[in-house]
Amino acid sequence: MERGKNGMRPEEAAAALQWLAEMGAEEIIGEAPVDRFAVATAAPPPAAKAIEPVKIARPPVAASDDPASLAAACTSLDDIVATLQAFDACPLKKTATNLCFSDGNPRAHVMIVGEAPGRDEDIQGKPFVGRSGQLLDRMLASIGLSRHAEEPERSVFITNTIFWRPPGNRDPTEAETLMCLPFVLRAIELQRPRVVLGVGKISSQRLLSTADGILKLRGKWREISAGSLAVPFLPTLHPAYLLRRPIEKRLAWRDLLSLRKALDAH
Repeated sequence: MERGKNGMRPEEAAAALQWLAEMGAEEIIGEAPVDRFAVATAAPPPAAKAIEPVKIARPPVAASDDPASLAAACTSLDDIVATLQAFDACPLKKTATNLCFSDGNPRAHVMIVGEAPGRDEDIQGKPFVGRSGQLLDRMLASIGLSRHAEEPERSVFITNTIFWRPPGNRDPTEAETLMCLPFVLRAIELQRPRVVLGVGKISSQRLLSTADGILKLRGKWREISAGSLAVPFLPTLHPAYLLRRPIEKRLAWRDLLSLRKALDAH
């Protein structure tokens, strides 16, 4: 076993330290004396230079980053699309394939506001193109309306409460819908429809600011405000709901007849 500089093996040094502790030794004294007065009067060492914190330049946060401000700055439906394509605040955009803003005739007298894109809508970038959309097209055709019609009085303009597909087709959260709501209202204000048809629970609740269920809301005309514009609003059942419960189509048919009557009255 090698010995240390003091000539002791490690176990001997340990035993010596233990003996000193048992004898009441509380400090270790150096072999050479130190003049403490000389140390006290010696010039202090130079102070260490303070390290300047690194400043990271951050871009200023503009008021226009707010969805309401961004929507208000749009002067056309094309502006809304361009703004939404550059809008990264909504987390749904990170998991969606495409922006799904609108379909149909921008000059239509009827504007339809649905809930959220599904798988087919996410792929094509248009609202209501899956099974629910096919049923909606047949429902509209039954009262003489079509998204493909060129005449404003016979056509519809379709959008959604949410413009990106929620993962797994789950319902959008309140925060997600409120983030998109300013763009929906601005689209209504710019498109200036004669009536708005709210398709489904979520779109009707958000546009009417209510927690009532769709079965309570449907078929009853209300009025919604979009900027300076006040528009008649009719909630109805979502085609996806009708596919699950075909018996409720009779209620949707009543709503469609009420819509047709309102259009013919003008």
